[in-house]
Amino acid sequence: MKQRILQGLMLVAGIAFAQAQDLPVNPPPGKCYVKCITKDTFKDVTETIQVYPAYNKLKVVPATYTTVEEKVLIKEATKKFVYVPATYETVNVDFVKKESRNDLKVIPATFGSSSKTFETNPATSGWEYRVLEDCPSVNKEACVAACFVEHPAQFRDVPFTTLANDAKTEAIPVASQTGTYSKSVIITPARVNEIEIPAKYSTIKKQVIATPASTTSETVAAKSETITRTVLDQKGGISSWAEVECDLLDPTIIPIFYETASARLTPASKKVIDDMLLPLLNSKPVDIELRSHTDSRGNADYNKSLSQQRANAVVNYLVSKGIKRNRLTAKGYGEFKLTNRCADGVKCSDNEHAKNRRTEFRVLSKTN
Repeated sequence: MKQRILQGLMLVAGIAFAQAQDLPVNPPPGKCYVKCITKDTFKDVTETIQVYPAYNKLKVVPATYTTVEEKVLIKEATKKFVYVPATYETVNVDFVKKESRNDLKVIPATFGSSSKTFETNPATSGWEYRVLEDCPSVNKEACVAACFVEHPAQFRDVPFTTLANDAKTEAIPVASQTGTYSKSVIITPARVNEIEIPAKYSTIKKQVIATPASTTSETVAAKSETITRTVLDQKGGISSWAEVECDLLDPTIIPIFYETASARLTPASKKVIDDMLLPLLNSKPVDIELRSHTDSRGNADYNKSLSQQRANAVVNYLVSKGIKRNRLTAKGYGEFKLTNRCADGVKCSDNEHAKNRRTEFRVLSKTN
């Protein structure tokens, strides 16, 4: 019961998917469909375009020259200075070798002698009491006599030295000492004589422009060209689903062989293409992919490049047979999609390696 319900649900889902994608409803078993692609359509348009503009062509008329002579200065005037040294004569010159002077002589002081009387005691007078000798009285005063006595002055002569002449000096002249020396004196002073050196000239020949360069103009007409170009007439797109054999959607091996280490097709391989691919492409305008493979022997990058060249060789051959290139895709896989265990480092027989050297095709889409 559950299985029937599940089958019913799957049927309903399938019908809904088909309707949503515009696929046929309830198609017969074993049928496959691809989108029908409407290609862009183009048309040819003819128009005239200017391929070269009009322009002026100029022709140069060279300048002309004439030869003239010209006096030119080759060495400027200058002056030369000649030095004339001074002249001298020798003369004797007197000079004081030692100056004159006065020596001094000392004259000592001279003395004289003299005396002076001095009063040592002045003259005096007065009463004097005198006791008489042999006074018989016991009272001595009875024997006193009063006498008026004068005493003369007393004098003394004192000698002394007098200065006759004080000490002094007397100048004694000492004459100077003289000498002579030789001296060179200028008779005529040094001088510089100035001598004029005249300039030097030369005559040269040179070319000067008589008439300057000029141009003449010539108008060159424009050039036009009529071309035919292809423009888009109608944009294509996906329109509907079309039936195609299911086995064409999977990669199909075709027995195409090449010359060793080459992408050149053998005559036998061309016959296989003529028998298998051309009828399909002519009867069913589908787009196909050509897939070329190599075995694992050799360098991987080299194998990939070689496989791409071999796929391109098949495409080029089909184009030469009238198939449009935009319906064909070439893809080289090298050794990256092996069909067996024969990878790098695995020992395999030649037959096992040969199974990997194959060319396949598969349908990509249907083309209107």
